[in-house]
Amino acid sequence: MTIDDLKAQNLILFEVISGSRAFGLATETSDTDIKGVFYLPKDKFYGLEYIPQISNETNDIVYYELGRFVELLLKSNPNILEVLASAPDCILYQHPIMQQLTLDLFLSQQTKQTFAHYAMSQIKKAKGLNKKINNPIEVKRKTVLDFCYIIQGQHAYPLTNWLSEKRFEQHLCGLVNIPHSRDLYALFYDASGDCGYHGIIQNDDSTELCLSSVKVGTTVNAYLSFNRDSFSSHCRDYKAYWQWVEKRNEQRYQSNIKSGNDFDAKNMMHTIRLLQVAHEIMTKGTITNKCANRDELLAIKNGQLSYDEIMHISETLLSKIEIASITSMLPETPNFTKAIAQLVKMRELLYNH
Repeated sequence: MTIDDLKAQNLILFEVISGSRAFGLATETSDTDIKGVFYLPKDKFYGLEYIPQISNETNDIVYYELGRFVELLLKSNPNILEVLASAPDCILYQHPIMQQLTLDLFLSQQTKQTFAHYAMSQIKKAKGLNKKINNPIEVKRKTVLDFCYIIQGQHAYPLTNWLSEKRFEQHLCGLVNIPHSRDLYALFYDASGDCGYHGIIQNDDSTELCLSSVKVGTTVNAYLSFNRDSFSSHCRDYKAYWQWVEKRNEQRYQSNIKSGNDFDAKNMMHTIRLLQVAHEIMTKGTITNKCANRDELLAIKNGQLSYDEIMHISETLLSKIEIASITSMLPETPNFTKAIAQLVKMRELLYNH
């Protein structure tokens, strides 16, 4: 099913403007995000074609099946709670049946954890961007040779330097395992190539060392140690970095760089906003989507606050949330029994009308 199918068959129960426009944080370049709730035709719901979510290609427009919507509300999902709490001027359509799902069924002490967890994930993303911007990785991946060392006495020297000094070619080297040791090898060299050694690696894309057959009694030229753990870590970082480069929002990235930021300022703005919502839930037992401190939040988005300043704000808010939760009158968890009863009632009305 597609979004067009939902509209053509009148399956939409709830449709709202979400994101920056709902929070009062929209600027000239802001997109219009839409979220909503739908129900499946009876045959699909009772059959084998249950569909929990339908969205467009960019995920700017997302509709959740009624049961999935309630499930996420019961899990105190921050984004979904804010959809239910949409201000009247952001509600594009609301079926009367949706009035049976009220915010008080779902707000609980549980939101302290989910909002904080989500906020901390955004902080982690910002730290990850900080690391990627300040530690760019070259296009060409390092090879196994870059993580091999020659052992001489109490010291270890980079293999590449040693080969250069000796004027040795890696493909004329032969390696033999040292018994009862991890990634330690005896290295032999045959300048003539007559011994048929396989070299240290087959090519630059190799992820393992090559081993060779060496005649007993052949003189060992050196002992080689392969730092396998560091090589594996480099490969993971290399893959993650270039996947990030491929998928990053280039416009937002360039905006961050232009502002002198080595973190995603937009993500950090949403982090602070979410923590403010969590504090409002703990102190007032409700959610007001419209942000009263628009200028402060946009200042964060525009890079006017440093990373450390934003961290200080987030830590202060986390502390306030923790203190507020002690005296909060909210229940420990959402009202599962009543919420599920309401869901069943809504389904009965939808499928028996």
